[in-house]
This record gives sequence, C-alpha cells and structure tokens, in this order.
Amino acid sequence: MRIALIGQAQFGEAVFNALREAGEQIVAVSSIQGTPERPDPLWAAAEAAQIPVFPTGRLKKANVLEAYSATEPDLCVMAFVTHILPEPVLFAPKHGSIQYHPSLLPRHRGRSAMHWAIRMGDPTTGVTIFWTDKGIDTGPVLLQRECPVGADDTVGSLYFDKMFPMGVQMLAESVRLVREGAAPRITQDEARATYEAPADDGNSAIDWTRPAREVYDLIRGSNPQPGAHAILYATKVRIFDSTLTQLADPEDTGGTITTSQGEFAAGPGTILAASDTQIDIAVLGGILHARRLQRDGSKKLPAGEFAAEMGIEVGDGFENGVPSAAG
Repeated sequence: MRIALIGQAQFGEAVFNALREAGEQIVAVSSIQGTPERPDPLWAAAEAAQIPVFPTGRLKKANVLEAYSATEPDLCVMAFVTHILPEPVLFAPKHGSIQYHPSLLPRHRGRSAMHWAIRMGDPTTGVTIFWTDKGIDTGPVLLQRECPVGADDTVGSLYFDKMFPMGVQMLAESVRLVREGAAPRITQDEARATYEAPADDGNSAIDWTRPAREVYDLIRGSNPQPGAHAILYATKVRIFDSTLTQLADPEDTGGTITTSQGEFAAGPGTILAASDTQIDIAVLGGILHARRLQRDGSKKLPAGEFAAEMGIEVGDGFENGVPSAAG
C-alpha cells in the first residue's frame, strides 16, 4: 500500500520513522519547510530518505498538486496538519485519508482539544484516529484509546508525555489495519459532540473570583501557549508553570497579610509571598504558586527574576485578565 504522509515537527518525523520501521511504503511526504538553518524535522527526514516532499501550504497550486498526485498514494495519513487541504489530497487515494486527533471524539472537536480537556477538568481524554470527511473532526472513528489527565498536567506534559507517543503508535497500527482490510468506520455520536474555539487571549483571561481549581485548570490548559493572563501594575502578565495548594475551606484565600501598613485579609489575586522560586497568589480555596511568568514585551522568566523585573511587593494584587481578540 502506497502512503502519503502529511504532517510536521517532531510528531510528523516520529510517525514517518514508525511507518518505515513497520515496513510501510511511503511514496510522498508533505510538510512545512522551516528554514535552511532549522528545517522542519519531517521535511528533513523525507529529504534524507530521498522521498518526494511537497510544501503543504502550496498543495492548492495546480503544478504542486499534480506532482503530488503523480505519486499515486493509496492512503493519506495526516499526522499533524495545520493547513486547509484541497479535496483531491484527502479523497483521491483509494482508501481516502486518516487523521490523528488528541481527544476522545466527538468530544473536543477543534484544534485546541488538549487545552479544553484540561480547562474543563476532564479526568480522562485520549487519542482518536478517524477517517477524514468534509467536516471538522467529524469523520468515522477508526481507532480510539483513553489516557488519564493528571491533576498537574499542562498542555505540554499531556502532549509530549502521553498523547505524542500514543498517537505515533496508533497511527502505525491504523495503517496496518487499513492495509489488512480490517479498519472499522464507527460513526460519531453527534448528540455527544462538542466543539471548542481555538485557545487564545479571548478565552485565556484569569478571573480571580472563580474557585481555585478553575483558575489553576485555566493556567494549566494554557501552558505553554497562549498563557493564561491577568493584570499586574496595569500590565498584562501571563502565568505558566505553577502548582496549587488547595485549602479545606473553599472560600479561604490563605489568611491575612502583614505589611508596614498593618494586617489585612488576603483577597483573591493578592500576592502572599515572593521568593526566587515562586510567587504565592491567593485564590478562592487555595494558594497558587506561580513559578514562571511573562510580562508583555518580555520573555518568560523564573519567579525570582520576574518579581525583580516587576518590582513586586507582598500585599499587591493581580487584577482579572481582560479577554481580547486572538492575535
């Protein structure tokens, strides 16, 4: 069976290697090129193996599509695709196309599935390999497996530690099932379907009046991108690496703060302490320990460097983030 692989980055390269190790015949690869100094890993792997490689962003051009189609793939495998592809790429192969998606479809359709699984507090998510159709993540399911969402997982850890290796293995298994004529087509249950918007600044603003777990889930579900944001000293600040200490009383924010001006109750968003390793922030029912933060116009910094850059003082407070249009 002749396979065309469309993807990019480390995941695309890993799928490429897994398919070749399984003895599959890859006749074409489509990817982004990257730069001469830093080529895309999948692009570089295809070139090194002397397999025809096509820029994904140019597949709509007649001459590129013609050259791609001339490789005569029997199956298109979509490993990590961020472009809208022309229909001949998806439907011309004899077996059509299969695609990786990091959720238990039909839940969390859309490109930010992992973000929303964490943000919504899902204890379990998973990987789906599905047959591509004309909808957004709506095609019949070929293969699906669950994986747990840890209490402290971020989008980064969920992907790289769990869903990346699971997805590579499942795509290789799915190709084998297609080749053997044993691949199912299980219709998705539209009554259970959800679609979430891309994670961006418009839905990543921290509201300190929400319970501690909701605030923490938003931060985890925005790390490493786009970063859940709040306002400190009239500046947008993104909070990334962090942990949470939950308190027995859901209304407790960690007690009182003593400063040169006296003692006062710590409201949500109040800075309780600052050290080289973390900035402690009061939240409803807990204390958020922020360990990596970023102010607009700067880079991500460890807590101590960030505190020095911002001139943080205990007792000052973060304000709610302001939703804005995606950049």
